[in-house]
Amino acid sequence: MRRSAGGALASLAHSDSAETQKELIMVISTEKLGNHIFRLTGPGADQDPKGLFTIDADTGDVSVSRSLDREAIDSYQLEVSTTDFAGNLVEGPALLVITVIDQNDNRPIFKETRYTGEVLEGSPTGTTVMTMTALDADDPATDNAALRYNIVRQSPDKPSPNMFYIDAERGDIVTVISHQLLDRETLPTTTYELEIVAKDMAGSEVGLTGTATATITITDKNDHAPEFTHPLFEASVYEGSTGVVVNLTVDDRDDPDTGAWRAIYSIINGDPTLSFEIQTNPDNNEGMLSVVKPLDYEAPVGHTLLIKVENEDPLVPDVGYGPSSTATVRVTVLDINEGPVFFPNPLTVTRMENIPLGSLVASLNATDPDTLQIQSIRYAVLRDPAGWLSVSPVTGTVNTSALLDRESPYVHDNKYTAVFIATDNGSPPATGTGSLVIHLEDYNDNAPYVVPSVARVCEDAHDMNVAIVGGRDKDLPPNAAPFKIELGKQPGLDKTWKVTRVNSTHSQIMLLHSLKKANYQLPLLITDSGVPPLSNNTEVKVQVCVCKKNKMHCSSAHSHRARLLVLLATLLLALLCL
Repeated sequence: MRRSAGGALASLAHSDSAETQKELIMVISTEKLGNHIFRLTGPGADQDPKGLFTIDADTGDVSVSRSLDREAIDSYQLEVSTTDFAGNLVEGPALLVITVIDQNDNRPIFKETRYTGEVLEGSPTGTTVMTMTALDADDPATDNAALRYNIVRQSPDKPSPNMFYIDAERGDIVTVISHQLLDRETLPTTTYELEIVAKDMAGSEVGLTGTATATITITDKNDHAPEFTHPLFEASVYEGSTGVVVNLTVDDRDDPDTGAWRAIYSIINGDPTLSFEIQTNPDNNEGMLSVVKPLDYEAPVGHTLLIKVENEDPLVPDVGYGPSSTATVRVTVLDINEGPVFFPNPLTVTRMENIPLGSLVASLNATDPDTLQIQSIRYAVLRDPAGWLSVSPVTGTVNTSALLDRESPYVHDNKYTAVFIATDNGSPPATGTGSLVIHLEDYNDNAPYVVPSVARVCEDAHDMNVAIVGGRDKDLPPNAAPFKIELGKQPGLDKTWKVTRVNSTHSQIMLLHSLKKANYQLPLLITDSGVPPLSNNTEVKVQVCVCKKNKMHCSSAHSHRARLLVLLATLLLALLCL
């Protein structure tokens, strides 16, 4: 194309090539004046990529210096002008558009080299599995990028070499095999591999190709009910024991480790006492039947259970659970020699403490659960902390072998507990234990005593001359308080001391006249309220102290016995009367 000095647009189309070439593209000048020079500017000439196009300065011929790549740059916009030798613009600039025409130099490329897809078994013919997509870098407006898809290989090729079809233009892979034959349990494999070819040039023989692999997995649906391997299972268990007694096995043709295969077991008949439990072993899908409540041989010996097995996932509508999805389990209870059982346990009785030796305390009662055997039972003491009891080995009568003492450290909350053992004559012998709790009633067998043992008063009878003492008793009411506290029987004590009751447990000691600072042993008599009452003669150390400003200064010397003081006072009075 040529243009006149008016500046009309000139353009050119050129095919891309992999080889470097120098090719005349066009001439744009008319008649060259002798002093004119052609110049070419723009990307591809004096701008990057520089030197791709060149112009003959004298003739205006534009040439390509190396190969063009349409996929990199599909067109160039250059400007052509003429100048004189001094560089002054004579004509132009004129726009030169160079369009690179596509060649089929790019193969189709799949987005992934390996595709994976799934299709549910039993799916109808024409079910879409996946879509294959390839890209071609050539011009999409030409056949160079017009792709067609084809399956060139299926592995394995059973039951049909054409189990799948691919839409040539869209790349959609769909099922061709009938839904009856698309059965995961009857197919030779659950995984099929397809080799897919994408060819450009609309699939013509001269088109370029790209390949990818499609892996299709036939997934499972719950179209097979689990079935017991045997209609009858048998087991034996010793009475009194618990745990797994039998493992129930099933067959299921569905895909392992799926909800269509995993089994759920249930007991639907034969367990009114809820003595059994069944769980699924996650490793092998077996049903583990366990005894959770110990069984008794003397009760009904046999247990017949009806067990049902189902899947976690529901069955498809046209499949149901049949007779093989239930099984019978017969459990036989085996006898063991059980130990005697005490009744009641514990046995509680009430007895008075200090009853005579050999007194009857209780009669133990132990029976043998093995009612189908004739066995004898013998009794013995297992634990008697204070050693107070004996038991007849034949009759089980318990008698005292020592005095029962409610105040013993072995008695807690007025209760004494002993443990006995009963042994049968089975083979081997079996034993059972029972407790005897004796509630001890109180007997007035402990004299009261005075607390504290030391009291303080002031030497001045008009000051703090009163001390408080109280009574204590190991016995219980009415064998304890109220207490009577009084001066001892020594003559003359009442001249210096006076004891007055404060309440049922305490009394006050009063100094009647002044005494010098010293310690005195004051004899007291304390009596409880038991029937008969018990008394106790005791002495309280009374410290007579000097009291100043509410402080007591007491003697640390040894005590003087009050009775000596009284005797000396009496002797002095007798001498004065002579």
